[in-house]
Amino acid sequence: MLKLFAAIAVSSLLLSACVGGPSRMPRDRIERALVGAPGLAQPSRVVATELEFARAAKTDGLASASLDFAGPNAVLHGRNGPVPARLALAASGTAGDAGTGAVDWSPRAVVMSCDGSLAVSQGRFREPSGVVGNYVTVWQRVNDTEYRWIYDVAGPDVPQPPPRNLSDAPEGIITVEALDSVQGFVAICPRAGQGLTRPPEVTAIGQQPRGEITSRDGTLRWRWEHRADGTKYIAADYFTAAGWETAIEEGLSSPLEDD
Repeated sequence: MLKLFAAIAVSSLLLSACVGGPSRMPRDRIERALVGAPGLAQPSRVVATELEFARAAKTDGLASASLDFAGPNAVLHGRNGPVPARLALAASGTAGDAGTGAVDWSPRAVVMSCDGSLAVSQGRFREPSGVVGNYVTVWQRVNDTEYRWIYDVAGPDVPQPPPRNLSDAPEGIITVEALDSVQGFVAICPRAGQGLTRPPEVTAIGQQPRGEITSRDGTLRWRWEHRADGTKYIAADYFTAAGWETAIEEGLSSPLEDD
């Protein structure tokens, strides 16, 4: 995917963190990435926001932190489709999910529009019960530096991976659970007078609910579908020197309990 446009995109952005604690990502690495990224389209700003969100979820509870970081008209894509986030989160309450039992997550990829007004992140989560899976979050810039989420969807791995038994590791050996590499992809800005081709048409499967939003500069499109089998589908396409490419694509299942 990283063709010639990689030289002017931020696809080389590499930030490392332990999956077991995304809030541990070294702040100095984030700051170095912010300094090196071009213009307002900086994937590392979204990464930094996600880390702040994750820390707030541990101290204030997931529902409370989600409300604090939510943008206008934010929606959660649940078992029956997208629902207004503020209503759903307010109904769930703000207590009972703070502290060590909070959901843990960390981003793996961020794709942004050329003007940095819209971004989509994809990553991994782990629930207190040990259930792991993928998530996708859409971020909207509210000023020159701050982002707020406007769409969020998640689903567990099916089947779940077997738990690792670290007790059998040889004495004296340091075992690292996992190492995350966060890739940043930034859309190409069309030159003055250059026409921007429209993203390819997408044919919906059946009559299922679906939605599609394009960034204000036309260089990033994200779309969702709620399929008949319950699959929550999300994809993000961005404009590159080679044309339109899909950076993120997920088909997520729902857990057994209500989500």
